[in-house]
Amino acid sequence: MKQFPLKLVSRRMLAPTVGHYVFQRGDGEPLDYIPGQFIQVHFQYADGTATKRSYSLATIHDHALGPGEAVEIAVSYVPGGAATALFEGLGEGDAVQASGPFGRFCLMPADANRRYLLIATGTGVTPYRAMLPQLERQIRERGIEVVLLFGARTPAELLYGDEFRAFADRVPGFRFVPCFSRELPAEPHADVRHGYVQQFLAEFAPDAAGDIAYLCGNPNMVDACFEALKEYGLAVPQIRREKYVSSK
Repeated sequence: MKQFPLKLVSRRMLAPTVGHYVFQRGDGEPLDYIPGQFIQVHFQYADGTATKRSYSLATIHDHALGPGEAVEIAVSYVPGGAATALFEGLGEGDAVQASGPFGRFCLMPADANRRYLLIATGTGVTPYRAMLPQLERQIRERGIEVVLLFGARTPAELLYGDEFRAFADRVPGFRFVPCFSRELPAEPHADVRHGYVQQFLAEFAPDAAGDIAYLCGNPNMVDACFEALKEYGLAVPQIRREKYVSSK
C-alpha cells in the first residue's frame, strides 16, 4: 500500500487528553473513503524501529460532490506514548506519512434494517461522526431510526458531543444518548444517562428482526455489548465491531 504525506492544517483539543487534527494530503491527491474506515500513520520509535497507529477518519464530507481534501482524525494522548510525542510535536505545515483507507466498519448499501444502534466509548465515536451525512440520507429515504449510545466518564470527555446533540435536534429519527460513568453535566438533557453504555441497552429493546448494531471503542465494552446483543437474538452479522486498543 502506497504511503502519502499528510500536512497538518490545524488542531484543537476535544477533551483534556484528545486532540482533533485536520490534515491535507501533501501530494495534492484526494483521499476518498467510506465513512467508518481508518488510516494508518507510519513513524519510527527512538531506536529507529518502524511502527504505525490506526486512526478512524472523522471527516464529514458529502461524497456526492466528489472526494474531499481534508483528512480529520481524533488522537488520544497516552502519557509517554511514542505516537503522542509525534502528534504533540507537530506544527502547522508539518507532515506525517500515512496509508489507507482501510477497514469494513461501514454502513452497508444492502442494509434493510429499521434501526441502527451505534454504540461507542471514547475515540470510538469518531467513525459515527463521519457517518452523519449517510445516516441523515437513510433516515430521510428509508425512514430508519438511529440511536447513538456514547459512553464517557465526564462531560469534558464527550467527544463531538455538541455536534451530535445539534444533529439530534435537527434530524428527527436520530437520538443521542450520552452515558456518563462518573460525572453528569450541570443541566443534563433528557437523554443523558448515568452509568455505562451496556447498562442502558435494555432501555432500547434490541430487536433481532429490525436492528443492526455497531460497537466501537473500549474492548471490554465491545465484548459486553456483543454478548448482550446476542442474548437479545441478534445474529453475529447484525453486530459489527471495531476494538480500540491503546498502545504506546
